[in-house]
Amino acid sequence: MNTRPSASHPQSTLWNGPSGHAWVEEQAVLDQMFKPMADVLVDAVRSDKASRVLDVGCGTGATTLAVAQLLGTQGHCTGIDLSAPMITAAIARARQSGSSAEFICADAQHHAFQPARFDMLISRFGVMFFEQPVQAFSNLRHAMRDGASLCLIAWRSATENPFMTIAERMAAPLLPEMPARQPGAPGQFAFADKDRVTAILKDSGWSGIDMTPIDIECAFPETELTGYFTRLGPVGLALKQSDEHTRARVIETVRPSYDAHVRGTDVRYTAACWLIRARASSGSR
Repeated sequence: MNTRPSASHPQSTLWNGPSGHAWVEEQAVLDQMFKPMADVLVDAVRSDKASRVLDVGCGTGATTLAVAQLLGTQGHCTGIDLSAPMITAAIARARQSGSSAEFICADAQHHAFQPARFDMLISRFGVMFFEQPVQAFSNLRHAMRDGASLCLIAWRSATENPFMTIAERMAAPLLPEMPARQPGAPGQFAFADKDRVTAILKDSGWSGIDMTPIDIECAFPETELTGYFTRLGPVGLALKQSDEHTRARVIETVRPSYDAHVRGTDVRYTAACWLIRARASSGSR
């Protein structure tokens, strides 16, 4: 298990800094919220009968650990992420549970994978952050056996996921330094465009590409809501630089905007995602 951080670039700086630490702090909430996505990927590994699985952008390791549990002694799952804080948390979880999962702290775009080591590539919201996605998926193809399967879950557009942008839309007047999202740039919604994603995969050695829209119902405790929107995303980053008065005003302004999603003791919303499937083309490594 390797916890050496990757070379510095904007995404590495972000995920080895405040965003990575925030995801560790919110690990339990995020694991609960995104468990339905992890379940989809575990089912895909089961149906594909994969035995050596690579989980890209594995974060704090929930999906990697779930796949490793499925495979048992009949296979192996490796998670890779460029965030040292998250990989450290993932390793601690694996040790605590006695999991055989392996974790690598590195940028999957550049990491020197052993050729043809894996027979399946999975990711839960972990592949939208590459600076050069064709290069990244070419490198990942290099790590796959011919005919290996790919199964990714990525967000569709911001327009289709209004819950994800409530906080930044409502807090924008109070946080004028908060950067706007750039369409197509590395980030949460970078894989929104179906044609772009299909071209990325085709140009990097993948075939049989299929992108199916799926809508997944997600939930987490209402008691965790304020922590969720004040620690994560653009608002969470902006609040790191804000004083307590501004923070209080943001909470007062933003919190009521989630009321429509509160059902009893839970916050509930629909995640509009892509389920992306493909195969590693023969002879394209």
